[in-house]
Amino acid sequence: MTTSGLPITWGGDPIAETLPGLLLSSVITLLGGVPDGQLIEVVRPAWDAIAVVLARDPSERFRIPDRKWEELIAASYDVAGYKVTLTPRSGDGGRDVIAVKHDYACVRIIDQVKAFGDGKRVSADDVRALLGVLHADPKASKGLVTTTAEFAPGIATEQAIQQYVPTRLQLVNGEQLIERFAKLRSR
Repeated sequence: MTTSGLPITWGGDPIAETLPGLLLSSVITLLGGVPDGQLIEVVRPAWDAIAVVLARDPSERFRIPDRKWEELIAASYDVAGYKVTLTPRSGDGGRDVIAVKHDYACVRIIDQVKAFGDGKRVSADDVRALLGVLHADPKASKGLVTTTAEFAPGIATEQAIQQYVPTRLQLVNGEQLIERFAKLRSR
């Protein structure tokens, strides 16, 4: 038996064992529309429970649907103190999440989420596409490509991409993503 495409038994956590679909569907609250999409707020207990499951078994990341990953990434920015916009499923201009933080300095991050299966790699063309989006958005400070999988090996040596890393462009693979969730969960 499954709920929302996920197994009912997950990782040994009693909450996650009985409510994984509910947890996934309840990870964010929509606060209202803005020109780029919907402002969101994290539902912290649900997000924390999912972070626990992923820490226990990182392979579970391949079982979470694409749009839910966009919501989880958006929620992670909220946990980190950003004001977060989740963009629509289509017509998002190459941006899945927009995160803004007004602190010592104002920062606007655009994040393109690539929820890929095990063994699939984000291509250099995908990364170049985000660079194009980043250049087209004059308010953006930084762009991230976040994936549940890995990046194609040539990206690490391609000068046209690497010249922007790490200050203007950041590439977050599946392992780094799970580590980020673990760090945020301890906040």
